[in-house]
Amino acid sequence: MPQKQDRRLRIGVLGAGQIAQAAHFESCTKAANADLHAICDVADDLRERMAIVHGARKTYGDYDAMLADPEIDAVIVATADAFHVPAALRALEAGKHVLCEKPMGVTVEECLDLKAAAEKSGKIFQVGHMKRFDAGLQAARAFIRDEMDGMIALKAWYCDSTHRYPMTDAVQPLIVTSGHAKKPAADPKADRRRYYMLAHGCHLIDTARYLAGDIVSVRARLLERAGIRCWFVDLEFASGALGHLDLTVQVRMDWHEGFQIYGENGSILGKTYNPWYYKTSEVDIFREADGATHRVLGADGHFYRRQVEGFARTILDGAPMEGANIDDGLASVRAMVAIARSVESGRAVALADVIGGV
Repeated sequence: MPQKQDRRLRIGVLGAGQIAQAAHFESCTKAANADLHAICDVADDLRERMAIVHGARKTYGDYDAMLADPEIDAVIVATADAFHVPAALRALEAGKHVLCEKPMGVTVEECLDLKAAAEKSGKIFQVGHMKRFDAGLQAARAFIRDEMDGMIALKAWYCDSTHRYPMTDAVQPLIVTSGHAKKPAADPKADRRRYYMLAHGCHLIDTARYLAGDIVSVRARLLERAGIRCWFVDLEFASGALGHLDLTVQVRMDWHEGFQIYGENGSILGKTYNPWYYKTSEVDIFREADGATHRVLGADGHFYRRQVEGFARTILDGAPMEGANIDDGLASVRAMVAIARSVESGRAVALADVIGGV
């Protein structure tokens, strides 16, 4: 792992649940330019156990107390989706930079409020679309920008599978739970259609936007059968390129994620792995100029740690943001809402027209 630098971002993590345990605590401890300074959670037993395991310097049972700590530079919001915007707003008001788990919010309106607050605060706000720190996707984006010229079309798919759970259980740390944990008023998994779109659809949408640019409108169909939910979504990109997304949960095969891109001077074929493999996507870039295919190895596949390091570079060094900014987070929510409205109406829906939530 990279050696710790002398100057490091001091991070407080809000929430000690699954995503914090599986990703964020380790990312802060392994990051070259950041430290896990504090953990905040209302569950005393869970919070103190995580602090011992991960070596956090401080713990807080009260969020406002953590935000009042002058030694904390930034907060990672790693709570349930419903708490993302309220927690991020309080952090910005306290003068902290924010890395917020995806999705940024669950309604267009609350995301607009958060955008206004972030701009007023002058603080760095990054959304946790960690796939932007996959070296394979970064290589694809660079080729699209520098060599491919006009994009003709993008196809991308994200197909989750029940068969991936034994693998996830094998590679993730044992997730510790607590009966004292704070939970949303409504069970987020009660509405599976909404839950899958927020949990998985936002990844697929952000990948499409990262590679192909802004989405102008969507036309979506949904088939629900035998416990499987399959969204086929046609996209119109601002560039004029065509797009197609396939979000299927639970697919009867192994985890299946990737993309194809066709351009004027080349094409790209990408295969993305379950993120808990920490394996860079296999992205084959065909250059028309030399008639050959190239692939980046990307030996460092710890996307969550690389995300924290990128966040810290932006704050400490003034480096350009490599991750998703607040406009990207808002656009992702708009696209998810537009897909839901298109499924309901059977018509194409412009992202600029959508209101409400998924």
